Amino acid sequence: MFGNIFSTAGIANLLLSLPAVLWAITFHEYCHGLAAKLLGDHTAERAGRLSLNPLDHLDPLGALCLLLFRFGWAKPVPIDSRYFSHPKRDIIIVSLAGVAGNIVTAFVCARLVDFFPALFQSWAARQFILLMIYINLGLAAFNLIPIPPLDGSRILYVLLPYGWMKYYFWLERYGMFVIVGLLVLGVFPYIMQPIMSLLFSLIML
Repeated sequence: MFGNIFSTAGIANLLLSLPAVLWAITFHEYCHGLAAKLLGDHTAERAGRLSLNPLDHLDPLGALCLLLFRFGWAKPVPIDSRYFSHPKRDIIIVSLAGVAGNIVTAFVCARLVDFFPALFQSWAARQFILLMIYINLGLAAFNLIPIPPLDGSRILYVLLPYGWMKYYFWLERYGMFVIVGLLVLGVFPYIMQPIMSLLFSLIML
């Protein structure tokens, strides 16, 4: 794997991936904060996280995973559901807002290729736009997995029956260990592939 990364093509891909990764994680978290603000929660804005500055959202390990493995995470935007008028509904909306931002980015990039093909005649331009699509869909798919602290877990929290909450709280406590374990075991590609396929089919409609 690392032999390919440190080849000329591998280094070029890494360099082209950097702006795609920074945009994906930044816009993802910005969309969380914006959705929360629109629903009455200004916590992210007060914390300086309603921002398009990548440094405000960067988690080094999550960004590295996104760069190398095409799935990863950023620092979660702080949300206080006490400000929501309809907490259960609004938590789901805020949780899906980041995923929606990545899907919209991938959709816009795909349409740019359709409408302005002359812009993507060079290898670098084609590769960059493909990386923008793939990395944004990868971040969206990864965050839909219902393991804390990923966005899908917030939706799971809202929808789970009360009797199952003890299992959720256990998973919340050890969620990052579960994620790292699945990463080491190479399980994530099998989980994400059907989600990625579905998302890709949606943006190509």
